[in-house]
Amino acid sequence: MNHTLLLRLKGPMQSWGDSSRFNLRATSATPTKSGVIGLVAAAQGRPRSARIDDLAALQFAVRVDQPGTLLHDYQTAERWQTGGRTALVSRYYLADAVFIAAVSSEDEHVLETMEEALRSPRFPLFLGRRSCPANVDLVIGIVEGDAETALRALPWQASGTHRATRSRQVSLPIFRDAKDGEPGVEQRDVPISFDQQHRQYGWRTVVAAEPLMLDNPDGRVDDPFFEAVVSA
Repeated sequence: MNHTLLLRLKGPMQSWGDSSRFNLRATSATPTKSGVIGLVAAAQGRPRSARIDDLAALQFAVRVDQPGTLLHDYQTAERWQTGGRTALVSRYYLADAVFIAAVSSEDEHVLETMEEALRSPRFPLFLGRRSCPANVDLVIGIVEGDAETALRALPWQASGTHRATRSRQVSLPIFRDAKDGEPGVEQRDVPISFDQQHRQYGWRTVVAAEPLMLDNPDGRVDDPFFEAVVSA
């Protein structure tokens, strides 16, 4: 039987780089598998040069409970010691977002060791980038079932303020690893090595599952078009 470890990813800022290059540091709209695997590896105290194929092989899914707002931070840095050129960097973050990440395995003991490490991490934990520290209530716990089933059973984790801005019926997007032969979107998001000298990532197929529909008694807006835009 499959079991799933559920993680609550929320904070003032998150940034899940999936296509960052040089002076443009973008963020994905949802947490990446490589980012969450890196979070677990840091909690377990694995050095960057350590093998992570066991973690990368786990099934992964994510639910968007509160999409947040895209934040652009435009930075300049001058090499004043040497008089070099000024570097211009654009960094993007997700502000005030809440996601639920699900990591699934047939071996419950594997998930239990991950949960223990995340509750008492060896290294500091971040929501993507080092400027985004992880929240203290990161770990929700282990439940029975696969990743998608676990996400559908968990109550909505959005803040009261956010609930009040949404419609009376909300749609929570769910994205998961594809099953063998299942069509989806290809993403280069499987970590092979986090070694800073030679980082490597493989490809995985991501499926947009049927959204989770929930009643929202706190909602003040009853606008299907607005809800479709927010949950896109």
